[in-house]
Amino acid sequence: MALTLFTRRPAPAEPPTVRPETWPEIGETWKPEGVTIAQRYYNQAHAVVLVYTADDGKTGTYYAVACLGCHFASAQSGRRTYNMRYGLEDAAKVANEHATTCRALPRDIPARPADDTVRERLHAWVIGARRRNEDIQLRLSDLALIRLTLQRTNDWIAGVLQQLAVDQPEILRTDREYGDYVCYYARRLPEN
Repeated sequence: MALTLFTRRPAPAEPPTVRPETWPEIGETWKPEGVTIAQRYYNQAHAVVLVYTADDGKTGTYYAVACLGCHFASAQSGRRTYNMRYGLEDAAKVANEHATTCRALPRDIPARPADDTVRERLHAWVIGARRRNEDIQLRLSDLALIRLTLQRTNDWIAGVLQQLAVDQPEILRTDREYGDYVCYYARRLPEN
C-alpha cells in the first residue's frame, strides 16, 4: 500500500478538444441568387435538403423543398383542396420526412448557368405550357422547382419574359392587372 502511495503516475491527459464534424460545403455557404434558403436538413449520407422560397411576399410567401443529393423536389401538396403550395411549416415537415429516408450522396452544387442558357430554359418553359384550347396564365411562382438551377432574381426573370412577349407575341402575351402587377399568358397553339 505504501508503494502505491508514492509511485509516480503520469499526469492525466487533457481530454481532446471535440470539434463538431464539419458539414459538407454544399448548402452551408451556397446562396443561389433569386432564392432565400429558410432551412437546411441533412439526409443520412449528409446531402443537403433545402427549404427555400423565391416569393417576394406580395401574395403570401410560399416554399419549396429540394434535395441536393437525389432529384427530389416538391412545391405543393396534393392533400389540400384550397391552397396546395407549402407554407414554412409544411415545407419543413416534407423536408424532414425526405431527409430521414433519403440515402443519396451529396452532389456538387449546381453551377450558375449562363444568361443565354436561362433564357432558353424560360423560353422552353413558356412553349411547354401552351395548350390548344386557351391561353394559360404563367406565374413566377410556377418556377419554384427549377429556381435552384435558374439562379436568377424575379426581376431578371420578369425582364426576360417581357422581352419574349415583345419579340414573339404569338407565344407569350402580358397584361397589366391590379395596377403594376403584370400577368403572363402562354398563347394557345395554332389550330392547324
